[in-house]
Amino acid sequence: MHRFFIPPEWIDQGEVTLSGRLAHQLRDVLRLRRGEVVLVLDNSGWEYEVELMAMGREGIRGVVRSKGPARGEPGTRITLYQALLKGSKFEFVLQKGTELGIVAFVPIICERCLADQTSVSEAKLARWRRIIAEAAEQSGRGKLPLLHPPLSFGEACHSASGLCLLPWEEERGLSLRAALEAQLGSSRNRVNPHGDRPPVNLFVGPEGGFPPSEVELARSCGILPVTLGHRLLRAETAALAAAAAILYHGGDLGG
Repeated sequence: MHRFFIPPEWIDQGEVTLSGRLAHQLRDVLRLRRGEVVLVLDNSGWEYEVELMAMGREGIRGVVRSKGPARGEPGTRITLYQALLKGSKFEFVLQKGTELGIVAFVPIICERCLADQTSVSEAKLARWRRIIAEAAEQSGRGKLPLLHPPLSFGEACHSASGLCLLPWEEERGLSLRAALEAQLGSSRNRVNPHGDRPPVNLFVGPEGGFPPSEVELARSCGILPVTLGHRLLRAETAALAAAAAILYHGGDLGG
């Protein structure tokens, strides 16, 4: 069944009005017809089963047939502080991170980034939001992950609170697994793996990685450098691998 995020004001007393690009997509691209059913989400965690009743050129009208909680949101809430990456790599992280269950993205500008803050235009942010929305619809998410404005690495380090982890290829002592078990407890011993869990902030560097000076700044802000093993991962791979490991530890990947 097709799923679409819509503004909450489009739902009013059991009726749904769809307009603009979404109406065009349903009517002219997907060629849906009167009587067919779609799922719409208001970004509050609820999903609505809607029967299409009228397919006009000015918009589409539907009727809510049922309402229930969306089941695609993880119990482990990860915010990914991802350094800007060249080409389409950053968009790849947004898309796949949304599918995995990351709840927020913060672009960060690091010493070794090949792009700077001025390269993130409003048009680019709008494109990134569309990528997130499409990935959220496709993967069954109940809420749209947040996309925050870009921050410098220092601003990001000082603004983050709670459990903060920084995968770093030069870390040798603390593994991601050990950090999670020390801070969150062992998933094997958790009685209710789908209960409330502390949020996790994950810092991932650019193609050239974090220099020691940035890692020391992170340490001074309470951010824990961790190792992901002996293999050297690309930036986009490290972000998704670490996020998947954290979600698995929390029981969000069928653990």
